[in-house]
Amino acid sequence: MSVIDLLNDNTNAHRFSFEVLPPLKGNGTETLFRNIDKLGDFDPLYINITTHHSEYVYREREDGQYERLRLRRRPGTIAVAAAIQKRYGVPVIPHVICSGTTAEKIEYELIDLQFLGITNVLLLRGDKAKEDRMFTATPGGHTHTTDLIRQVNEFNAGRFIDGSEMRNPGKPFHYGVAAYPEKHEEAPNLEMDMKYLKEKQDLGADYAVTQLFYDNRKYFAFVKKAREMGITMPIVPGIKPFAKLTQITQVPKTFHCDMPQELATEAVKCKTDEEAKALGVEWTTAQCKELYAHGVRDIHFYTVSAMDSVVQITKNLL
Repeated sequence: MSVIDLLNDNTNAHRFSFEVLPPLKGNGTETLFRNIDKLGDFDPLYINITTHHSEYVYREREDGQYERLRLRRRPGTIAVAAAIQKRYGVPVIPHVICSGTTAEKIEYELIDLQFLGITNVLLLRGDKAKEDRMFTATPGGHTHTTDLIRQVNEFNAGRFIDGSEMRNPGKPFHYGVAAYPEKHEEAPNLEMDMKYLKEKQDLGADYAVTQLFYDNRKYFAFVKKAREMGITMPIVPGIKPFAKLTQITQVPKTFHCDMPQELATEAVKCKTDEEAKALGVEWTTAQCKELYAHGVRDIHFYTVSAMDSVVQITKNLL
């Protein structure tokens, strides 16, 4: 079943999904599965699996010189997605991104996913490399998510990137995209950013999942503006509780989201990780209840470094 079919199903009013990271290279899946087990009893709608392509690292050689190498720290997104789907029987949505890869390699990813019967994906540009001031596409790769969407559309139509026709096109991909209630960090303004979102919908995106936010008023205003612009696809709110003292300042900085004054006033009072975690659970529970009360049926949780908090919030909600 496609994700849009799940999102359009009105049989349950309070639903959630969550996102996980593939294990670091050299680690197994035991910890990942233990974390998924914690939320599995709450019947998640689907599970997202992030993708992290290679990045540059500098390694010192014996002669004292440094060499630049490409290192992929978290391989295995496709394999992890297949393992989760087989183990839990839950729809999985692996991320397919532009960053750090080529159109040819993306095509191989799509072929592998199709062979495995995984045809729900989230299409993203991905983050810029740490050493770059702005996003730079890999030679032979894509600069924008819209370029990636066009490649997937061509694949769905039975055409490879070299223009040749597929003999037996498989089941087409359904895909979602990202949305930014407080605008993407590189967008000149929110309205321009939303025009890009409208373009993604017009190209075939079924739904959007937002970047995390702490102020529901910004999400409500964003959805209202989107509907006025003709963006009709579901816009799923993405939520992440802070679970450590350092995250109170790091998360808004990293994800370019504002903390409402009511939350900031309480956050500065926290002196320990335990206090920060408790505040994060309290605020996010109230935030989710308000979203549900305003007619939102589906909430997407970002669980990285906050799995236990998300488990507690889910218990509070369900």
